Amino acid sequence: MAKDAFPDTLPGAAASLWRNYVRGTPAHLKLIDAYLVYLLCSGIAQFVYVCLVGTFPFNAFLAGFGSAVAAFVLAVSLRMQTNPENKGTIAWNPQRAFADFVVSNVVLQFITVHFLG
Repeated sequence: MAKDAFPDTLPGAAASLWRNYVRGTPAHLKLIDAYLVYLLCSGIAQFVYVCLVGTFPFNAFLAGFGSAVAAFVLAVSLRMQTNPENKGTIAWNPQRAFADFVVSNVVLQFITVHFLG
């Protein structure tokens, strides 16, 4: 493979991936994906802040970072359960998946607030 072939194919592959994502992904999955990106950025920002400023209120960092990670995991679970392509592989009930997501997030927030003190 030539050295200059890699830069030419990488942008084309990324553009094709983005085009297929925009065309083929349902709107509710795009909304969940946007929430996942927000949670990822939130967790990264908290981690960078702790690395730069310090860990004085360490329980606050643990609560915030743990909450971001746990919410990310719950959102990935919601995305998997509401994806129409997964109808044959998992029990597919979007209403129940959303109810599980809401209840789990409420419990997660109670645990986070309790951990803060």
